[in-house]
Amino acid sequence: MSLFRTMPVEDVLTRGRQGGLVRRLGGVDLVGFGIGIIIGTGVFTLAGIEAKQHAGPAVVLSFVIGGVVAALAALCYAELTSAVPTAGSAYTYAYATVGELLAWIIGWDLLLEFALGAAVVSRSWSGYVSNLLGLPPELFGEDAPVNIGAMVIIAVLTAVAVSGIRESAWVTNALVVVKVAVCVLVIVAGLFFVRGANLVPFVPPAQPAAEGAGPMEQPLVEVLLGMEQSAYGFGGVLTAAAIVFFAYTGFEALANLGEETRRPRRDLPVGLLGSLAVCTLLYVAVALVLTAMADYRQIDEGAPLAAAFQAVGLPWVAALIALGAITGLTSVMMVELVTIGRIGFAMSRDGLLPRKLSQVHPRWGTPHRMTIGGALVIMLLAGFVPIAELADMVSIGALSGFFIVTLAVPVLRARRPDLERPFRVPLSPWLPVLAALLCLYLMSNLNVITWLRFGAWLVLGLVIYFGYGRRRSRLAVG
Repeated sequence: MSLFRTMPVEDVLTRGRQGGLVRRLGGVDLVGFGIGIIIGTGVFTLAGIEAKQHAGPAVVLSFVIGGVVAALAALCYAELTSAVPTAGSAYTYAYATVGELLAWIIGWDLLLEFALGAAVVSRSWSGYVSNLLGLPPELFGEDAPVNIGAMVIIAVLTAVAVSGIRESAWVTNALVVVKVAVCVLVIVAGLFFVRGANLVPFVPPAQPAAEGAGPMEQPLVEVLLGMEQSAYGFGGVLTAAAIVFFAYTGFEALANLGEETRRPRRDLPVGLLGSLAVCTLLYVAVALVLTAMADYRQIDEGAPLAAAFQAVGLPWVAALIALGAITGLTSVMMVELVTIGRIGFAMSRDGLLPRKLSQVHPRWGTPHRMTIGGALVIMLLAGFVPIAELADMVSIGALSGFFIVTLAVPVLRARRPDLERPFRVPLSPWLPVLAALLCLYLMSNLNVITWLRFGAWLVLGLVIYFGYGRRRSRLAVG
């Protein structure tokens, strides 16, 4: 039963007050962090890729489906963050509700999600910089043997993340203003070049998968049901929804800032739900404009928005989009680096990772060792692994975390009905259970090779837990 030992909520809150992190963030900073991490590769890159490969113009529906599932998960996060404002987010909630083993799995998944997410975004950033400035493809972009541009930007942003949470917030908020302005520009300017013919058929009929697509690239649900591999149709819309869900995954990063927020019980729910609502509207509008401007079969996968405006004779808009993409992707990486430091900080503080990783820098007040260690891993991934192989892994890591968070809400209510909850999920436990089932279904629409890689990551995590964390955790020592 030691595998399912839980940490009392009072201990979680006490260690948060004594953790050494400094409360410097307000509500505006949280909304900025939320928009900063959510709007990124999803709107500047994945919308075009998924329209071309899986959904056609119906990628708009994919973003709507992903947004609905993310909103349901965000409601669960909002209740938990208002009741237990601490670093570690889903990892900490699992520790207080369903036990140490599942908490470790979720923490391990979150590290996967944000590390791979930062690697994906850094490679997109490198591609847009190369497109804007005409840099050599041997060093920048997806065709580079070693993506030096992606590695360099991670190194630069790590220095900012280590220097302090307030400094990170300033940089993020400035970048958010630029990229939201660019998204609005895309929507307004693109309306003048909309062609209704590009939206017909809105959901392209299902067709056999492209030649060379093996069974490992087939969605798991099709394999389990014995279906033939195909592209487009409503199945393609769901597959695209599972992949573009990556675009929404950032919002849970806010839950890791509970120990650095001045009024977390009020500001965290506002930051979570407010930033997600703004980003969903922008995603849907941009995806609709993109697929109405360009035939989905001809969309450029490297820089879809910029290429679409170049094709209609507006190179200056394309240049502004590239600039907005660069600033937007920069803010995503900034928040992901900050988040990795806080998740590792929480797990190390509990003894599941080496305790030296939870040491806070005496001057900057940040978990510098964990942040730098995570950045080194991200740089290796960003330098050598293509975007397509990384994005699916981010989605499955995020969805698995959301699955346990949604179930943690009714479990914590049953175990601790006396706990103060400034925000409460409506229709509990039915709405959290619905959110959990939707997360599982989206996961089943990811391909087989993604599930195999995810399984390998879990096995590696379990080896570390049973070989190190289980005997050294705070609850075991206590």
